[in-house]
Amino acid sequence: MEKKYVLGVDLGTTAIKVGLFCQQGRAAAVHTEEYVLLTPEPLVVEQTAEAYWTAFSAAVKAVLEKSEVAGDRIKALSISAQGETMAFLDENNEPMGNFIVWMDTRAQEEAELINTWFSAGTMAEVTGQGPITSLYPACKVLWMKRHRPQIFEKAAKILLLEDYFFYRMGGVFCGEGSLWCTSYMWNISTRSWWPEMLEKLGIRQDQLPEIVETASPVGRLLPSVAAELGLSPDLLLVMGGLDQACGAIGVGNVKPGLFSECTGAALVVATMTEGMALDPTGELPCFYGAIPNLYMLHAGAKGGIILRWLRDTLCQCELDCQEAGGKSAYALMDEQAERIPAGSEGLTVLPFWGGAGAPDTDQYARGMMYGFSLTHTKAHIIRAVMEATAMNIYRMVEYTEAMTGKPVTEIRSLGGGAASPVWCQIKADALGRPVVTMKNTQDAACLGAAILAGVGAGIWPSVAETAGRFIEVERVYQPNEENRQAYQKLAERYRILTECIKGRTKEL
Repeated sequence: MEKKYVLGVDLGTTAIKVGLFCQQGRAAAVHTEEYVLLTPEPLVVEQTAEAYWTAFSAAVKAVLEKSEVAGDRIKALSISAQGETMAFLDENNEPMGNFIVWMDTRAQEEAELINTWFSAGTMAEVTGQGPITSLYPACKVLWMKRHRPQIFEKAAKILLLEDYFFYRMGGVFCGEGSLWCTSYMWNISTRSWWPEMLEKLGIRQDQLPEIVETASPVGRLLPSVAAELGLSPDLLLVMGGLDQACGAIGVGNVKPGLFSECTGAALVVATMTEGMALDPTGELPCFYGAIPNLYMLHAGAKGGIILRWLRDTLCQCELDCQEAGGKSAYALMDEQAERIPAGSEGLTVLPFWGGAGAPDTDQYARGMMYGFSLTHTKAHIIRAVMEATAMNIYRMVEYTEAMTGKPVTEIRSLGGGAASPVWCQIKADALGRPVVTMKNTQDAACLGAAILAGVGAGIWPSVAETAGRFIEVERVYQPNEENRQAYQKLAERYRILTECIKGRTKEL
């Protein structure tokens, strides 16, 4: 019997990764294409449609070449997508200007205005989300209306990045709940658009995509696209999901009680819950899930992009070594961090490079390094940044346990940060819980999307059963009790500093 294959596409913040998987769930080939985000002015983060498409096309072709699998043996494709990144299309369905990336925070005034329209309680009840911040699509729609009326008034479609890819691949306008639930335009309870918000924003439902369930077939590949990519026009397009939902599927986080964290460009955590779990304070968002009858408690913040900033700003010698054919800059940074004791000898970083996320939401918060002394070195800063991410996860886990009343016993780690043993051990020590990496950790989001594709194509019976069957543990990082006291002190410093700046940074 001929072996069947599926494609899982991960539309990331700084790269697109494509994975080709056989029907046993093993990767035949994986390829990543990176791109540089456009930051023409403070608060603005954008990307062109062609940068996304060019990276996607190159990654698909590279996977076909590496695997030597014929395009007509690939039966289905699905997508794992970054949330909130959006574009406005004209009457010819061409983007008017660049995509506005989720990290863009230009719409701070608009966020404040929307928070006067609807109470925090109303927004939590309707969307599952907390008080809106400038990251989210409704704010950016309002910003466009106020600052770029020539684009707003001509917009025939308003799409998220996942939606755009399905349109470009298959000519269909469709989206799904795990992405659109953070738009503040979609009602998580009724699974329909929120008329009151659309009216306030001045947009119509026909400007938005049709919402379908994740893992549902939505069409076939357009012949012209199939020819460009080297795939079959019979390839089935299957609705995907939020990158963190797909990543959770890829590491087997498919039932309540498990907790996954992804340290990619962003830091995101997720845990599943049966039924909606709405936080009355609005701090911890509840997402529509990518698995039937499951919802996802999910929070995000800045993550590996801060370490990347540190690499590009203070670690030129490490980059030079990498360029000369030596170890990677990140590996050299790991070695330096490992030499520093837990707690970085009092140096504490608040990782709020452009706002703080749940459970300490503050769109005006900014990064801080506190506690410098003459004994501190670059190595201390590297470790302190890694520890800051661990503290961010600690706060998210702590809040989730208090809200749900259920303990978190294990953390499953994915994303680029999971490739760093030093960072994983820091997380285990700081959290006081085992941190587990999987053999497919680096490709978890692609595998999650591929599982959705396979289920949609009828290759596998269900998402949860298939995910549970495919996972393989690579390594378990047990907490080091010797570091417990140092991290308890760090957690207290982190809490005090966060409380000190909350609500005050705008004035500074």
